[in-house]
Amino acid sequence: MELKRGDRVEVTSKEEGFVGSYYSAKILSNLVPTNEYLLEYETLCTEDDESKLLREIVDSKNVRPYPPEIKLSKYSVLDKVDAFDNDGWWVGRVSAVVLGEDGKSNSYYVYFENSRCEIAYPVDKLRIHQEFREGKWTITNKKWS
Repeated sequence: MELKRGDRVEVTSKEEGFVGSYYSAKILSNLVPTNEYLLEYETLCTEDDESKLLREIVDSKNVRPYPPEIKLSKYSVLDKVDAFDNDGWWVGRVSAVVLGEDGKSNSYYVYFENSRCEIAYPVDKLRIHQEFREGKWTITNKKWS
């Protein structure tokens, strides 16, 4: 994967409590000898000064290109989605659809396997989950994997 300075990317974390999450960032520099990137996050701030965006050196294995936008206005039960929460995108499955009085989808309950939590989100906080494999983006199907 050829990523360069200025590219918008997503970073996944392997830390306990953050598995299954992706955070948007911009590449500031490629650290070629170590196969790492210096990144600046779009939503994460430094602990000591909440007004400054967090910069971090990240192993290239935890970085992927930013996924293409796919506009959806509704989801179905068992769709694998990413929900925007706590400054990042979290992978889960739609577990229920709550219909408004007008008969249109109002919110979606998303179940997160890693935390075993279920939380309701409006459609604008969801995106269809995509996996980046072998240089291509693919959409996962509704079956539990």
